[in-house]
Amino acid sequence: MIAIYPGSFDPVTLGHLDIIQRSARLFDHVVVAVLRNPNKTPLFTVQQRLEQIRLSTKHLPNVEADAFDGLTVNYAKMRQAQVLLRGLRAISDFEVELQMAHTNKTLSTQIETVFLATSNEYSFLSSSVVKEIARFGGSVDHLVPAHVALNIYQCYAHKNTTSNQTTQTGKTPPHKSSSMESPPEKIGEQEA
Repeated sequence: MIAIYPGSFDPVTLGHLDIIQRSARLFDHVVVAVLRNPNKTPLFTVQQRLEQIRLSTKHLPNVEADAFDGLTVNYAKMRQAQVLLRGLRAISDFEVELQMAHTNKTLSTQIETVFLATSNEYSFLSSSVVKEIARFGGSVDHLVPAHVALNIYQCYAHKNTTSNQTTQTGKTPPHKSSSMESPPEKIGEQEA
């Protein structure tokens, strides 16, 4: 049975990985599906997020990372998946997720939504919390995999350097390339 775990994963957190690892024991194949959302301004590109997920799940042979746009149900049909996975942290998540599950059921009666309760230690954790902590200089080492934490620190160091230079001179400095801004074909070379 194929399960799709959709989300933005910007960035992938230890809470996400908890759901991925547990679902990998339950299903034959799990696709971690990164949504391309043109209405959001993400911290990381889709390719960077895919690479972060691939590095974080390389020990799970039945897990893959992919990207999609449009309706999750249509993507699930295209991948011949029978299940959409959703993690639940709190009652507020349940209300939103239940509404989405009912909506998805009106689009396809062949696809079920399965909710996994987040492990207690990750019940507070979200990508937004991680970004907020990092933006103000806090440590996120205990919230994301080490390679993701490094990516986040590099990203915010670059943003802070640019912001400080703009504040001090009144001019925006010329854009400098960093490892986080590699072309997508370079970032995803390790795994297809």
